[in-house]
Amino acid sequence: MATSSDETQKTPVTDEFPTGPSAAPPAVPSAPPAVPPAPAAAPKKLRPTRISGTWVAVLVAIVVLTFLLVFILQNGDNATIHFLWGQFSLPLGVALLFAAIGGALLVAIVGAARILQLRRQAKRITGRPSTSSPARPVS
Repeated sequence: MATSSDETQKTPVTDEFPTGPSAAPPAVPSAPPAVPPAPAAAPKKLRPTRISGTWVAVLVAIVVLTFLLVFILQNGDNATIHFLWGQFSLPLGVALLFAAIGGALLVAIVGAARILQLRRQAKRITGRPSTSSPARPVS
């Protein structure tokens, strides 16, 4: 028994492609793109170390001290400083430097007291001294 597709006559396609400057090349199926090679294992990103942090801190300190030196040298006029019962005559830049050092010391003392308070509280809660490294497991 024949089906309808068997009964239709198949004619070969003999049409030629147009030629000339306006003719486009025939569409040729392209090969699938080549698979790029697997990327090499990316090197691990290095974590900053304490030494590198110290190096950065030293460079920043050099810049700050340079600006501070320029400030002191440009503000060399004498200023009379009255503190409690004393009276001092200092260059303005030096007097401001002493004031900044006094403020930094005050902040450091208050910060150190708070750190000690928190360490005591942590020791009381956990029953062991607080350290920056984890305790070793007991075997």
